[in-house]
Amino acid sequence: MVLSRRGLVVGNFCHDVIIRDHVVVGESLGGAASFILNVLNGLSIDCDYVSKVGPDFTYSVSACPIVSSTSKTTLFHANFSSQCSEVEGHPHADRILKRVHSCEPIRPDDLPESEKFDFGMAVGVGGEILPEALEKMVEMCNVVFADIQALIREFDEIDGTVRLIRLKDSRFYHLLPRIGFLKASAEEEGYVDLEEVRKWCCVVVTNGKSGCRVYRRNEEFEISAFPTMEVDPTGAGDSFLGGFVAGLVQGLAVPDAALLGNLFGSLTVGQIGLPKFDSKLLKRVKAEVQKRKLQCCLGFCEKKEEELDFTKPDGHEQFHASLSAAKSPSSPPVQACQCDLPNLASKPVIHGISCEYSGQQGLLLNTVCDESVEEKP
Repeated sequence: MVLSRRGLVVGNFCHDVIIRDHVVVGESLGGAASFILNVLNGLSIDCDYVSKVGPDFTYSVSACPIVSSTSKTTLFHANFSSQCSEVEGHPHADRILKRVHSCEPIRPDDLPESEKFDFGMAVGVGGEILPEALEKMVEMCNVVFADIQALIREFDEIDGTVRLIRLKDSRFYHLLPRIGFLKASAEEEGYVDLEEVRKWCCVVVTNGKSGCRVYRRNEEFEISAFPTMEVDPTGAGDSFLGGFVAGLVQGLAVPDAALLGNLFGSLTVGQIGLPKFDSKLLKRVKAEVQKRKLQCCLGFCEKKEEELDFTKPDGHEQFHASLSAAKSPSSPPVQACQCDLPNLASKPVIHGISCEYSGQQGLLLNTVCDESVEEKP
C-alpha cells in the first residue's frame, strides 16, 4: 500500500521558554506539530492540522490553530543547570521540563466531521490528546502514526514537572492494536513492553547518532544515521517522524522512509530551534526520493496492495549515499547554542508571553535549546 497525500496531524503548538540557572535565555515556537509542519511543508505534503492555542499565541503559522477563549497557549519551561550531573535512572538530571500552562485538550468534536484520511499523526506534547480523540483518529484514518510522548507523559499537579509512565499503565494501551506505527526515543523505549507492543504495531525507536531501529512482529532492522554536528537536539524526533511519514506518502519502502526521517532529524539537530531548510536542498531531496521510488517500482521492490514493504530493498545503501550528497552542499553553518554564550542578555523567569496572534502565513521563531524530561519509572 502506498499512502496518499490526505493526512491529519493532531497536536498543539506551544510556547517554549529555556531557562539556565533561573534566567531566561531563549524563547521559541514549540510543539511537535510545528516541526512536523516544517518538514511536510518543505516536501509539499498537504495535511489538515488540528491544534489549539490561546489568544496569547505569539507566532504566525501556515496551519491556523483553534484559538481557545478559556485557556492560554501551552507553555513549557525547560530548566537547565550549569552543574551538569548524571544520576542513574535520570540521564538528563541537569534538565527538567515543566508544563507551566496547558491549553484545553483536543476533543473528538474538534476533529473534522464525516471525513476520512489516509493517514493520521497523533503528536501531542502537553497531554492535549485525549484517549477518545485518538480513538476517533483510528476510526477516521486508514493508518495512525503516534508519538509515544503523546501517550505516556504525566504532569505534576503542583509544579507541572513532566514525568513518564509505562505505556501499559496509560489510558491509551487498549488502542495499540489499532495504531499502525508507534515512534519512541531510546530513552522512552524503556517505558514500552517492546516484545508485546511489536506484535500489534510497528515500533520505530530513534537513537540520535545511531540512527533508528524498526521493530515489527518478528522483524527488526537498523537504519543508519547521517553524520552531523549537533547544536540543538530539540525537535529531532518530530522532524524524523515528519520525514518518515513523508517517505511513505511518496511511495518509499519503510526502510527507505526511515532513512528520509533520519535525514531530517540530522538537519534539525544542526540548527537552533525550528530549522530552516535550504530550498536547493529540498529540491535535491525531492528528486532523489522520486528517483528512488521509480527504481523500486521498476525493479523487484514491488509492493503488495494490502501492506507496506518492510524489507530493505536493493540499493538502500546507495539511497543513503544519494541523500548524504544532497545534504552536504547545502548544510547550514554550525551555530553556537545561545544557552552557552556568556554575553547573553538575561531577564527574569516569565510565566506567560503576551503577544497578539496575527494569523499571517509563515513561521516566526526565536532561539531555543534542548528540551528533556525528568523520567520516573
